[in-house]
Amino acid sequence: MPNPNRDRIISTLWPDGLSTRVNVWMILDGARNDKIFGAVDRSYQDKCCLYAGDLPWQLQMAAPYLVQLDKDDRFTRYFIDHGWGDSWGVFFRSETSMKNLRHHLRGFLRVRDEAGRRLLFRYYDPRVLRIYLPTCNKEELRAVFGPIDQFIVEDSDPARALEFAFDGQRLQAEKREIG
Repeated sequence: MPNPNRDRIISTLWPDGLSTRVNVWMILDGARNDKIFGAVDRSYQDKCCLYAGDLPWQLQMAAPYLVQLDKDDRFTRYFIDHGWGDSWGVFFRSETSMKNLRHHLRGFLRVRDEAGRRLLFRYYDPRVLRIYLPTCNKEELRAVFGPIDQFIVEDSDPARALEFAFDGQRLQAEKREIG
């Protein structure tokens, strides 16, 4: 069933005047829904797993995937129709290559807690990213954004999108009504 706000979400992701050099990407969280891995696997868009190495199939199914989106692609519509409002992942805009993005994004998959234990950081869950980004200082924001221009995530109310940008000094956050 189509998301009733699909067209508004698409115009939020690809606003009028967006440079043709800027691509829209999504990090999909395979652990959120069994349908995600199959949809990513069937997509003809550029894609890659953020985990490295030869993964057992169970981990492949639950891994995060970086996918370049196309405004008119059926998989873009599928991800919006089924994933928006169900925390399937986060969207972002960037001019850089998949190789550079994968390298950048892999650096945030593991973090250390106060006791020094290594933990997985599921920043690609919109429920995590929309809370995490406002807590970051300038250096942390510079590290997280790197080659990324804006992150776009569903709000706790899926009738709104949150757009985050870093201007070099502070986080810019804007709520957009889509529903």
